[in-house]
This record gives sequence, structure tokens and C-alpha cells, in this order.
Amino acid sequence: MTTAAKKYLVTGGAGYVGSVVAAHLLERGHRVAVLDDLSTGFAEAVPAGAEFIEGRVQDAARWLDGSYDGVLHFAAFSQVGESVVRPEKYWENNVGGTMVLLAAMRSAGVRKLVFSSTAAAYGEPETVPITETAPTAPTSPYGASKLAVDHMIGGECAAHGLAAVSLRYFNVAGAHGALGERHEPESHLIPLVLQVALGRREAISVYGEDYPTPDGTCVRDYIHVADLAEAHLLALDAMTADTVPAGEHLICNLGNGNGFSVREVVETVRKVTGHPIPEITAPRRPGDPAVLVASAEAARERLGWTPSRPDLADVVADAWAFARLREEEGA
Repeated sequence: MTTAAKKYLVTGGAGYVGSVVAAHLLERGHRVAVLDDLSTGFAEAVPAGAEFIEGRVQDAARWLDGSYDGVLHFAAFSQVGESVVRPEKYWENNVGGTMVLLAAMRSAGVRKLVFSSTAAAYGEPETVPITETAPTAPTSPYGASKLAVDHMIGGECAAHGLAAVSLRYFNVAGAHGALGERHEPESHLIPLVLQVALGRREAISVYGEDYPTPDGTCVRDYIHVADLAEAHLLALDAMTADTVPAGEHLICNLGNGNGFSVREVVETVRKVTGHPIPEITAPRRPGDPAVLVASAEAARERLGWTPSRPDLADVVADAWAFARLREEEGA
């Protein structure tokens, strides 16, 4: 769907997913302002052509006004382990920050929101693939904070006529040109395996090989970050066209619909990079479900979204190109 150029605020737009979504918005011809305090993002990741505002989402009212057509909200802390030992950081930023943002949007008359939610809201799944009607039982303060925000957004829509789409991500990977995954510390499987290929890590740890899966290792649903970005643009299109009208809060899972095991990921990295990837078998990590795979039927039906890059090798190849680019730059 082609829409007229709009103006959007992207909170957390100097981070991994936020920067890629901001780039896609600019490529579509929209005007973009990125609001980020750079606590986990990078100024150089803000796409060329976007206005950059260095600041916290809690101060969004200083910049948000009626000239904006909508907000895409990515400004959250997302480290599960850290959230367990510092839960107050996640409640203050993820929940408190969003509460202030919603008030700023209400005051400015900005009535469209796309929220970066998470599959962590579901916790240990009872059945797979996971649908949006699955029970929500997060196992970390991070997941609980994101679920709380989804509840908060639902109330805002019902009471104040906001149109909103929450997109619950599963495992995001890959890169969009010079925009890719950069976490400190890194905790995601594909960039960790690529660190082995680059010689920055001696081996990859495989946590558990006795799960009830075909090869005994955990199975996860990987989605290309560019496919994820397309879903955000389609969510904006749906709100503009009133297929997600004022007062509705639509929640959609975003995933490939196919699962890949840890060993399948490692083997794919070997093929893509041409490097041997030594493995170290380690004990299971507490709370790791055997299989996490999304049903993305709601996103297909309501947004018209279908992943165009479902092949794991394509995801890994783009992540590898980004990793080599960073290595060449000495980063």
C-alpha cells in the first residue's frame, strides 16, 4: 500500500530494530525524528536523513507536537538477565517511560502508535506455534514490563481513542546494509556464533542437547530484521486506512512460522562463512523452553504481512556482511 508522506517520531531509533525501521520509513519517503538517549543505542546508527534528538522518552513532551502523524516506540531496556537483578530499572524505563509517552501523545493529539513488544510476554508456552490468544505468563521482569505496557496501551485505546498495534517479536536477526545487531554484552545466538567465525570467541556454547527436539537442542523462530521493519510500515498503513481504527489495540506476533535448532544455526553459519565453528556442550539454562515458534496468522490477515526472507541462510549472510563491515572498520 502506498501512502502520502507522513511525519513520525521513532523512540529508541538509534538501536538495532529502531534504526532499521527508521531507515525503512525514510526509504518510503516519510519524515523521521529519532529520539534516543544513547544509553544502549549508537549515534552513528541513526539513518541519514533523520532528525536526531538526544533525550529520554520520559521527556518526549518537549518535542512531540501535533505535526507528528504517529509514534513508533522502541525505547526499552531488553536484557532478560539484567532485568532479574535490576527489575526497578525495567519498571522505571519500560513502563514509566511509556506512561509518560502516552500522556505526551494524548496532549499533542498524536493518535497512532506502533509498539515494539515481545514474545517474552508469553513465558513458557503451553502449545506451539504460539498465537496471540495464548496465556501470558512472563518469566522475567523484562517480559512482565512489556506485557504491562501492552495492557497500558489497551486501556489508552479504549479510553482515549488511540489506534495502536503491538508487534510481539520472536528472534530478530540479520542486518539492513550498515545497520545491524550491536549489543554490549551480546546475548543473541547468531551474532555470538559469528564472533567465533571472526576469531573473537574460541567456541560457541550449546546449552543442552537433550531437549525433545530432532537434534536435542532448543528450537527458535528467526525473523529477518528487514521483514520486521516492513511489518511496522504495514501497521502504520493499517491505521492510516482505518483497518485498525481509533480505539483498537491490535496485537500481532511476528515470526517466521518455522523453527531452527541451535545446531542448525551453527551449521548454517559454518556454510555461510566457510569457518569451522567449534562447539562446547554446556548444561541447560534454567527456563529455556524446548521450542518457541510463532503463529503469524494475525499479522498476515490484519496487516497483509508475509516474511519475504524466510531462509535462515539469507538472515545469516546479511548478519555476516554486517559483522565483517564492523571488523573492517575496527569496531
